[in-house]
Amino acid sequence: MKIAIVGTVGVPGRYGGFETLAENLVRQHHSRSRDADLTVYCSAEAYSDRTPAFLTATLRYSRFKANGLQSIVYDAVTLFDAARRGHDVALLLGVSGAVALPFIRLFSGMRIVTNVDGIEWRRSKWNGPVRQFLRLSEWMAVRFSHQVVADNEGIADHIRRSYGVHSTVIAYGGDHALDRAGQPAGDCGGPAFDKGYALALCRIEPENHVSMILEAFAATGRPLVFVGNWNNSAYGRDLRERYAQTEAIHLLDPIYDAGALYRIRANSGLYVHGHSAGGTNPALVEMMHFGLPILAFDCVYNRYTTENQASFFSSAGELARIATLPPQPGQGAMLRAIARRRYIWSQIGNEYFELLGVHDNEPAMVTEDTLT
Repeated sequence: MKIAIVGTVGVPGRYGGFETLAENLVRQHHSRSRDADLTVYCSAEAYSDRTPAFLTATLRYSRFKANGLQSIVYDAVTLFDAARRGHDVALLLGVSGAVALPFIRLFSGMRIVTNVDGIEWRRSKWNGPVRQFLRLSEWMAVRFSHQVVADNEGIADHIRRSYGVHSTVIAYGGDHALDRAGQPAGDCGGPAFDKGYALALCRIEPENHVSMILEAFAATGRPLVFVGNWNNSAYGRDLRERYAQTEAIHLLDPIYDAGALYRIRANSGLYVHGHSAGGTNPALVEMMHFGLPILAFDCVYNRYTTENQASFFSSAGELARIATLPPQPGQGAMLRAIARRRYIWSQIGNEYFELLGVHDNEPAMVTEDTLT
C-alpha cells in the first residue's frame, strides 16, 4: 500500500499545525512499523538540503510554494503526481488544491482523505473574491473526497449542516510541546521574565482578538508576554507601536527554538487564547498539557476543545475582569487531564492510520526515488 501526504510545507515540520501533524504521522509510521510506503510532498524552497527521506518516509519536492496563491498549484500538482505514481491513498491537508479533486477522481482510483482545516473563507483577512474561492474549495473538498476529516466537533457540525456529509473527527496532539529539545528549562535561551506572567501566543491577525487581549491587560496592569509575528502586517505593526511603552506588556517576535519556547510556556502562570476562526487550535492543545489556567475567547471551537473547562471571555472588559480573579481551583489539572486523554500524538496517529487503512506490520521500506 502506498500513501501520500499532500498540502503541507513538508517535514521535518518548520511552519505550523499541518506540518507538525505530518511529522508526527511520519514518526508514528517509523516507530510502529506500518505496513505501507509513505511519501510526503514538500516545498523545495523551504528545504535547502532536500534530503530524499525522513525516517521511513520518502520525500518528494515541488518547486511551488505551499502557502499563498501558489498553494493552489502546489496542492494540485502534487496530487496529480501522487496519482500518477500509483499511490493508493492521499491525505490532503487543507482545501487549497480541492479544485483538482474532480479530475483526480475521474482519471485515477486513488482514495482521497481530506482534512478541511478551519472554515477558512470566514476569516476577516480575505476579500470577497478570495472568500468565494475558498468557499468553493471547501465545497469541492467535501463533495469529491472519499472521506472528510474535521479537527473539531464544531467543524464537523458545520460540514454536516452545510453539506449533509458526516466527517471523522480527529484533533491534534500537543504532548510534543513538553519536549525541551534536550535542554534544561533554565538554560535554553530566550528572554527572562519573573514567573507567573500571562502568556499569549498566536499569529497576529484580527480573528485572534489580539487587540482585545492587549487592551484588557493594559487596563489591568498584570504582566503579559505576547509572542507573535508583529512585523508581518500593518495590523501587527500598529499594535506593537501602540503598546510598546506599556510597562506590563512584553511583545516578542516568534520563538522557533524548542527549548526557549518551552521555558516561556513553563514559566507562565496563565494562558490567554484569543483564536475564534478554525477548529481545534494546536497552540491551545499544546498549552493544555502544561496544566495552567486558560482564558479562552468564547466560541464553539474553544468550548469543544477544552470541554468547557476553560474560563471564557468575549470582550476586553470581561477579559480584564477574569484576568484579575484568582484561578478556578483545579482548572489547570482538569485541562491537562483532558489533553492527556484526547490530545496525544500516539493516539492521533493511530486514528489517522486506521482511517487510511494502514495497520502495524513489518517495517515500511523507503525507496530511493528520484525527486522532482
